[in-house]
Amino acid sequence: MNNLAVYLLDGGATFPMLAGYYHYLRLEEAVPDLIVVGISYGSDSFEQGNYRSTDYTAPSAERDYWGGAGDFLRVLEREVFPLVEGSYRADPRQRILFGQSIGGQFVLFAALNRPELFSGLIASNPALHRNLQYFLDFEAGPRQRATRLFVSSGSEDDPRFREPALAWMKKWRAAPRPPWDLRAVTIDGYGHFSIAPESFRRGLLWILGAE
Repeated sequence: MNNLAVYLLDGGATFPMLAGYYHYLRLEEAVPDLIVVGISYGSDSFEQGNYRSTDYTAPSAERDYWGGAGDFLRVLEREVFPLVEGSYRADPRQRILFGQSIGGQFVLFAALNRPELFSGLIASNPALHRNLQYFLDFEAGPRQRATRLFVSSGSEDDPRFREPALAWMKKWRAAPRPPWDLRAVTIDGYGHFSIAPESFRRGLLWILGAE
């Protein structure tokens, strides 16, 4: 039997934190057996090869090195997913992508451009402060599958991140035919980074129908 795989962006930070948390969720039987995959650059600095600011972002007039999300999405589809699914019992029909901050921006980029690649997506405090208009003006295609998209914003997030995230939520909540089932929530009491485990938990439970 193949299992659902959860892919964590910024895996150098999120994998040790959320894989351990998943173990606890599994112990109390809140979630089923999952395959948890961390996608990491092996470094936290641009100088040592961490290109998240390019790979996770749509274009921005403010940053000439933003805008590589389309290429990175193709790397996931053509290289990362086949590698994992060819090496482990990961179900290609059941993938969840988790991203925090700019990683959350990439989740929303994937949700708009290739939602059919995923059964679920979790965008935690997405950072849309330099290119919000891309995400508001995007003309999404028709729904191809029952993909679920969970988007969270912490009540204590920095306003430069929270206000664009709320604008995104307002626009897509009102969309007549979004390409996914959407749950967009404020989570009280959390700041920009502290929200990640709670977004992970709530997003997983909702996507899996366990909430």
